[in-house]
Amino acid sequence: MPDSPSTKTVLIIGASRGLGYAMAEEYQKRGWSVVGTVRGDGRTPLHDLADGSGGRVAIEHVDINFPDQIAALRGRLAGRTFDVLFMNSGVGTRDPGEPVGAVSTDEFTRVMVTNALSPMRVIEALQDLVPPKGVIGVMTSGLGSVTNNTNGMFDVYRGSKAALNTYMRSFAARHPDDSRGMVLMAPGWVRTDLGGPAAPLGVEDSVPNIVNVLSDAEGKASLRYLDYMGRTVPW
Repeated sequence: MPDSPSTKTVLIIGASRGLGYAMAEEYQKRGWSVVGTVRGDGRTPLHDLADGSGGRVAIEHVDINFPDQIAALRGRLAGRTFDVLFMNSGVGTRDPGEPVGAVSTDEFTRVMVTNALSPMRVIEALQDLVPPKGVIGVMTSGLGSVTNNTNGMFDVYRGSKAALNTYMRSFAARHPDDSRGMVLMAPGWVRTDLGGPAAPLGVEDSVPNIVNVLSDAEGKASLRYLDYMGRTVPW
């Protein structure tokens, strides 16, 4: 799917379902070309979207926890540019109420690697595909705010998102002359497989606004921690 000079293109890492899929669908509705990644070989809703997109949606495969797969994806995308790179992949915790001191090492490692280390490996590997006026976005969470943590719970998940925020801040600090917009996106509590059925927001409430916030970041050289309405989230 070659880029058209008149068509903007987004690369969404983790678009098989949930918010990532909904973002792919929203961008496609807005006339963008979309490249979305899936992890496995099975059919996903993204495949259905691609089939009906007239070539505007393409699928790539990557498991972000395997550096060789990230490198292979970078090789396949060589020569392309993306107006928006959005890092969406992540996992939740198996027991939100379990305090961090009681969490197994395997569970801690699973969440921290998937939510903090692997996303930064993706950003480091793919960031040069984003042009000077483009946007690098990362799906974080309001639970990653240290300031707003007034009731505990979700210890490991909170820690993984706070770490991700810190690593992105370090990335921005290492690129002080970068003209690209960078957004740490807190999508709100949304009814998805990860968010669960009790969440107050539907995908239709969150995702169009997420895309609006990312569009507003074009050409604004800074790293910002924002919610789905464009409001600043305290670190």
